[in-house]
Formats: sequence, C-alpha cells, structure tokens
Amino acid sequence: MLVYIIRRLLWTPVLLALAAFFVFLMGTFAPGDPAELRLGNRATPERIERERERLGLDRPIPVRYVQYISDALRGDLGDSYQYQGKPVLEIIAPRLWVSLQLNIAALIVAITVGLPLGFYAAKKQGTAKDPTIVITMLILYAMPVFFTAPFLILFFAVKLHWVPAAGWGGFFSLQIILPALTIGIPGAAVFVRHMRASTLEVIGQEYVRTARAKGMSNFVVNYRHVARNALLPILTIMGFTLAGMFGGSLIVELIYGIPGAGRLSLDAIFQRDFPVLTAFVLMGAVMLVLANLVIDIAYTIVDPRIRLQ
Repeated sequence: MLVYIIRRLLWTPVLLALAAFFVFLMGTFAPGDPAELRLGNRATPERIERERERLGLDRPIPVRYVQYISDALRGDLGDSYQYQGKPVLEIIAPRLWVSLQLNIAALIVAITVGLPLGFYAAKKQGTAKDPTIVITMLILYAMPVFFTAPFLILFFAVKLHWVPAAGWGGFFSLQIILPALTIGIPGAAVFVRHMRASTLEVIGQEYVRTARAKGMSNFVVNYRHVARNALLPILTIMGFTLAGMFGGSLIVELIYGIPGAGRLSLDAIFQRDFPVLTAFVLMGAVMLVLANLVIDIAYTIVDPRIRLQ
C-alpha cells in the first residue's frame, strides 16, 4: 500500500507542472496586450513599452515561464487588470472558498441520495421500482438548473417558507440548502446510474454466490461484499463529478446571489482580466489533481487488493 501511495504522490508534481505549463501558454497567447489592457485609456505607445518592460513581457518565453512557476510557488499569481494593483490570489481566494463549500455540500447531497438509490434500484431489478427510479433520475438530470432553481425557490422558500430564497451565510446556514440541491440533484442522477450498473455487475460475481451459499446474512452479503466492491468504479468518477459541479455552479451562484467564483470569473471574461482567468484555471486544475490523489488513496481503504501492491 505504501508503494502505491508513494507512486501516486510522485506523479502529483508532474501533473501540476503540466497544468501550470498549459495555463501559462493560455495566458501568454491570449488575445490582447496585457500592458495595453492594464493601462486602459491611458495607453500610449511609450507607456505600453514601459509597462511591458516593467511586467517582463519583453523577455523570452522560457524565462517568463520559469518566473511564472517561481511566482506561483510563492503564491503570487500576478495582479488583476480590473482591480488595479490588487493581487489575484487576494481577490479569488475568498470567492473560491465560498464555491468550494457550496460544491462540497452539493457533493454530499449527490452521494447521500444517489448511492443508496442506485443500490436499491439494482436490488429491485425486474420490478416496477427499478425503472421508476432510473427514469425519474434521468428526468431530473435532464432539467437545466435555470428551471430547477426557480422551482425549488417557489416551492420551499415562497410557498412553504422553510428556507431562505437566496443569499449566503456559510456552510452551516439554511441558505446553502437550495443551491446545494440544485447542483446536487444532477450529480445524484449520475451516481444512481453508475451505482446501479456497478451493483448489478457485482451481484453476478462468484464470490457473492459463495457468500450466500455459506449462509451469510443478507446484510453482510449486501454491504460487505456487494456494496463495498460496487463502490470502486464510483470512486473513479467522484473527482470528475466534483469538477463538473464546479463548472455548473456558475449559473446557480448567479441565481441565488452567492458571492462565489462564478460571478467573478464571468466578470473576468467580459473585462478580459486574463490573470484572474488563468488563476481560476490553475486553481481548478490543482484541485482536480489533488481530488484524484485523495481518491487514489481512498482506493487502498476500499479495495484490499491494492494494499498488496
């Protein structure tokens, strides 16, 4: 197990370096001159040239890349064009923390709803309950968030007055419930589909029939032998599901008035604030790589065979 974890840890810096390289290329070859964008209406040929020298844009690309990596390792992701002189990390860190809390809550919703339903649907194969669950979750998955969110607001906030309709109060506030449901329901549908397919595959395995032949109880067979092995493919998609939730939370944050990364990234696109955009891409890549590292380590807990590697 230790060798397996060490191999994964050794690959992590390589993946992060590749992500940083592509982010650097994106920022370097993006349309527009950064010096001209920073100067705005004050731009003249002389000022643009001086600004390019100050920013180091007149240096060769390999030198700039080494400087970019060096600055990124120190937490310096540059200065925003839109917020003159303000460090990018200082701008995006609070917004990313809000978005991270929201998406963790949505992932909890997706897991707690999707995995049990998928397992239950597989156990009820051949009855009316199986297609009912699958079709219902497929319909919920197909619904766009700009339809789901107003419906949830109208029903739970306006009609029942159970939760606030919008705003942000932190991870443990009632205001997180509706946006977490809006993002988590499509994720739950994905988990239902994969958990059902994985459970059906495991149920037909020889070791499950052997466990039943030995007289083990249904609880032991279902949860120690079936559910535990059915979770292995689910762990693989969990990191990518979280990344997909991050991408889909933009509209949700706008609808519910949440001060997360979605609104800031949208403003950065319209204002052509490339340092902020590249910082978001880099931070997203880092979180995706680290999430998959955690999932790989979790494999050693769920699958005993990996501990022997």
